[in-house]
Amino acid sequence: MRRFLALVLAAFLPLAAYATDGSTPEEDGFVRPAGESDLSEFLWTNRVLVVFADTPADPRFQKQIELLREGQAAMETRDVVVLTDTAPAEKSPVRTKLRPRGFALVWVDKDGVVKLRKPFPWNVREISASIDKTPLREQEVRNRRAERAATE
Repeated sequence: MRRFLALVLAAFLPLAAYATDGSTPEEDGFVRPAGESDLSEFLWTNRVLVVFADTPADPRFQKQIELLREGQAAMETRDVVVLTDTAPAEKSPVRTKLRPRGFALVWVDKDGVVKLRKPFPWNVREISASIDKTPLREQEVRNRRAERAATE
């Protein structure tokens, strides 16, 4: 009986660890599953970072989500929303449009144009620098400075 109990525990303990390792990101306003979302929903309101993987257990996927959560404030300042898609069989509208292979990080700017595709995780500093170089972001920064100067 003890051996049977030991076998059962040995079989289920790794599953319990997998369930609590955070392999699937929690849904919130910043990181959310792509689901039936369409990129046109974010046109002119948000920049969209889409993180694709074949499974939520992909270490690159987990690393990318971790990096984004650590730099969430910097991303929110730039009006970034993160969509995740780890179910290639479901053929979400975002996956159908962007057509990733395996892990992919795709940045779609507010104007709906794909600005960046990476097959590996990128840190928030690199993503922010890439966003800050775009004419649209430069205009946003100029407008905010002008607004602050007008109120002072």
